[in-house]
Amino acid sequence: MTTYAARPIAPSVLAELRVTDDAGRPAAPFTDDEGGAPLRCCLRRSAPGERIALVSYAPLRRWAAETGARPGAYDEQGPVFIHADDCAGPDGGTGHPFVGAHRTVRRYSADGHILGGALVDTPDDAALHTAFDDPAVALVHVRAVEYGCFLYEVRRP
Repeated sequence: MTTYAARPIAPSVLAELRVTDDAGRPAAPFTDDEGGAPLRCCLRRSAPGERIALVSYAPLRRWAAETGARPGAYDEQGPVFIHADDCAGPDGGTGHPFVGAHRTVRRYSADGHILGGALVDTPDDAALHTAFDDPAVALVHVRAVEYGCFLYEVRRP
């Protein structure tokens, strides 16, 4: 079975978001006193005392700029947490980030149009294999159910 890799927000995009987010607002870093924020730069939860920022991010728009897709009305932006300063990115461990809660696996075509989605108990290789069983699926977003927020993307292997 294929192993699927969660993709964090790219370092070049993070550099932009740390200045101005995808909604055109300046980043406003703060100290996370409690910890637990899902960081999309390194795909882990924040630790108490880390400097983070909540920024608006348009994942499908960024992907479309790379691929030439035209998502039209499917383009959306939403809140994501990132480190306020450079970070090392994911630790390279195996497995899928942000497990332990229901997630939505949303499928997109090469044009950037939503092809459907599924509620999963946990995002794992089996759930992603099912999503990519449809040859029309080019990209998958894993999203939080409770807020609908983008967590990470997975591209066709």
